[in-house]
Amino acid sequence: MKYIAQAEAFDAAFEEARQAALRDEVPVGAVIVKDGEIIARAGNAPRERHDPTAHAEVLAIRAACEKLDDERLSGCDLYVTLEPCAMCAAAISFARIRRLYFAASDAKGGAVENGGRFFSQSSCHHAPEVYGGIREQEAAEMLKEFFAEKR
Repeated sequence: MKYIAQAEAFDAAFEEARQAALRDEVPVGAVIVKDGEIIARAGNAPRERHDPTAHAEVLAIRAACEKLDDERLSGCDLYVTLEPCAMCAAAISFARIRRLYFAASDAKGGAVENGGRFFSQSSCHHAPEVYGGIREQEAAEMLKEFFAEKR
């Protein structure tokens, strides 16, 4: 087994985001790592799947749970290119993700450092360690370019 470093995990998440953009999805990618190995990866796919819950984080969580045959992802770390929304933050909490690493903040739709700050609510049963702003400029540029092409 090859131990994956944080930079490689983010590289994989950014690749998932680029692939999502090629499918005309908002370029967000997510990767789940356990014991130094990527166990799941996904890019946004709500349009492709006709499913508003098909965010990269949710798809990666579903794949990791399937792989581990468990609804809990204790000991797993999630790397994502954009600050998770409220739905994804709830899924992260319910899955018991150990650490969340994200790139760009999302002032409009984020729910970790912005908006409802899901993990700091008394109704949140599990809050991961959170590390934001990693490769933020790169993620922000990718999103900016994607939406500029839409206008």
